[in-house]
Amino acid sequence: MKKTLLFLFLLALFNVKIQAQELRCMISVVYSKIQTSERQIFDEMQTTLYEFMNNTKWTNNVFSIDERIECSILINLDQQVSQNEFKGTMQIQSSRPIFNSSYNSVLLNYKDNDVQFIYTENEPIEFTPATFTNNLASMLAFYAYIIIGLDYDSYSSEGGSEFYQKAETIVTNAQNAKEKGWKAFESNEHKNRYWLVNNLIDSKYKPMRDFLYNYHRLGLDNMADKSNESRAQMAKDIELLQKLYRTKPDPFMHVLKIMFDAKSEEFVDVFSESPMDEKQRVIRILSEVDPSNSEKYNKIKGSEN
Repeated sequence: MKKTLLFLFLLALFNVKIQAQELRCMISVVYSKIQTSERQIFDEMQTTLYEFMNNTKWTNNVFSIDERIECSILINLDQQVSQNEFKGTMQIQSSRPIFNSSYNSVLLNYKDNDVQFIYTENEPIEFTPATFTNNLASMLAFYAYIIIGLDYDSYSSEGGSEFYQKAETIVTNAQNAKEKGWKAFESNEHKNRYWLVNNLIDSKYKPMRDFLYNYHRLGLDNMADKSNESRAQMAKDIELLQKLYRTKPDPFMHVLKIMFDAKSEEFVDVFSESPMDEKQRVIRILSEVDPSNSEKYNKIKGSEN
């Protein structure tokens, strides 16, 4: 009897543990540009980063294994500044599943060019929300909250606010950091971590957050049952991006560009099946708000036979 109770107790603890974390994050560390014979540090670094992202409990909510948010981080190291300090770039991607399908919709596809950090072998990464401890922990935690925030925004109206605020706190705590990426004045084009979260929490960008919810929850998630109605809903949602673009909260609109980096290919796939009048309307709006991809959007019309 005692053994049975002990087993059930341990099983309960195990179930709590496997439900505790929110991310299923693949980590890759590329170091081919660094000339060194000590390769073990990079393999250990990759493992340590993986454990930090996947074993940290980022929210107070309970996630099952199947509910974990799919994401990936590719760190491309260009330079070894000292024995344990590195510089490079970081590519962050995340997606969410679409109901009643095997399709995953990309929510974030972002490259951070201001990556510099100290990594010491055999030391775990420690993150303290209230203070800045080190740049590596702060960067990873920042993107964890951005990933979770975007995911929550796609399931409920402005559902990611709590996590954007946590990301903003990380930015505030990092204002005295020697590494770049955290301060407003460090980017003339408003393209860094400071401006990313600034855009997401700025009420002027609410149309984009409304788009994230409407397009995914009211559109894509209903495609399996009501494809034409759902596509029409998504075509209407595109107008929210047009509204934001014409309002121009700031001259660069960093987060809007990030959204197009994630969604442009999907827009072509989704609206290629639209009626011709809907195609023309979507192409006109997308070419206005994302002119750099206008040639890509013209493929929507070309698919009509």
